[in-house]
Amino acid sequence: MSDVDKKPIDFMGIRKAAAIMSILLVIGSVIALGVRGLNLGLDFTGGASVELDYQQAPDLNSIRNTLTDAGYVNFVVQNFGDESSVLVRLSDAFDDELAGRVTKDLRATGDELELVSSAFVGSQVGDELKEDSGLGLLLALAVVLIYVGMRFQFKFGIASVLPLAHDVIIILGVFAVFQWTFDLSVLAALLAVIGYSLNDTIVVADRIRENFRKMRVGDSEHVINESIHQTISRTLNTSGTTLVVLIALYFLGGEAINNFAIALIIGVVVGTYSSIYVAASLLIAFGVSREDLIIPPKEGVEGAEKDEQPPEWLNRM
Repeated sequence: MSDVDKKPIDFMGIRKAAAIMSILLVIGSVIALGVRGLNLGLDFTGGASVELDYQQAPDLNSIRNTLTDAGYVNFVVQNFGDESSVLVRLSDAFDDELAGRVTKDLRATGDELELVSSAFVGSQVGDELKEDSGLGLLLALAVVLIYVGMRFQFKFGIASVLPLAHDVIIILGVFAVFQWTFDLSVLAALLAVIGYSLNDTIVVADRIRENFRKMRVGDSEHVINESIHQTISRTLNTSGTTLVVLIALYFLGGEAINNFAIALIIGVVVGTYSSIYVAASLLIAFGVSREDLIIPPKEGVEGAEKDEQPPEWLNRM
């Protein structure tokens, strides 16, 4: 069966609807970030963390009520490691005796607990982390642009970086809407999402380049549809198995890594979508064609042009 007779799934047939949805999601995320902002964790705002070890698994809501009644504000209480270990984070709290006071106030309820450790993060350190994290994300996107531009073609580089920015903005927007705590673990998840989404995009881009050189008929939309059709099972299998692990991590890993897991879950879903629709749609919008991907003949080498041409049997397909 020739390439013309093949009928791959028409992924690009709904690319305009997908583009509208992506634009709305990005605009909504930007608005959420501007209006509500991120709920920055202790790593970025500065403050204190107190780790406590209870004899028996405590009720976290009871601990929160006790701290509120004692006059503490802007704090987070979560399990750390196991159900009997509790981590209390207090923003904008810089007091060497704070850990002792927290321990004393919680013991007053009758619970048996021990102070394991305490740490303080200054506001200056938090500001530096915010700057460094932003620069780190921008640097990662810049490196991706350079690599893909050199590995494939500049249009592919742009079509790879924009979906990554699309994924990161949507994740940040979801965190802004629900006011989930954004800390260094979530930042690490964002960088992991960039790598994961890029891997999917590279697989699709490599198949697109291969098919542009191999298929002698069909327009760009047909070639891209065929390329996505050939890689979709691999993409869905990879995303599905990754999601199973992340969902298990979210429900069984404890509250301390919930935000990390949920950021990755959102990133895998959005990244899979963007590698299929956003990246491929951008290639069509940029007018990618066979001429962009044909290997140029080597100058000054006798017979090079002939060697670089497709074999005769491909021309007859």
